[in-house]
Amino acid sequence: MTRENMTTVAVPEELLETAESRHFEGEAALDELAAGADAYRFAGPVTWSVDVTNTGGALLVMGDARAAALTACARCLEDVTYELEGDIEGYFIIGGEEGTAPDDLEGDEFEYLPENRVIDMTPLIEQALLLELPLVPLCADDCRGICPRCGANLNEGPCSCAEAAPAEDGPFAALRNLKLED
Repeated sequence: MTRENMTTVAVPEELLETAESRHFEGEAALDELAAGADAYRFAGPVTWSVDVTNTGGALLVMGDARAAALTACARCLEDVTYELEGDIEGYFIIGGEEGTAPDDLEGDEFEYLPENRVIDMTPLIEQALLLELPLVPLCADDCRGICPRCGANLNEGPCSCAEAAPAEDGPFAALRNLKLED
């Protein structure tokens, strides 16, 4: 087992032999991960572990990444933490551009092993975690959000402007006095 300090895997000479396998793990210092309009912050490092196997002409990278990600609830804007665990998958053709890619793989399903034989794990880690993020981050399924008038967090109770304003007051209140012809 090899412990990597950064987010790279230096492929040793032994892994260039068919059917050889090696385990690697490490920590990645990701500050922020953007998913659409949402930004997820990492309080601590992202831990990752992978097995790299030579499948005969290519290296298959399989493993997982784990992290606690913090973002704002889409309804009430309070911080919410998600424990993420995503699957890392990568396929690297040995031999650079001259290497032969399997016919059943599209161009975006593999990369070429760099000449220096160092695999940057950052894109693979980010992809693994992005797939685990919710479409809409919520602190709770029944989150009531914030008052559109005063911005009070409705999870903490009703706001004072709800009592002061008449129930029929809303975005169409200006139309209340509109006179229409018969």
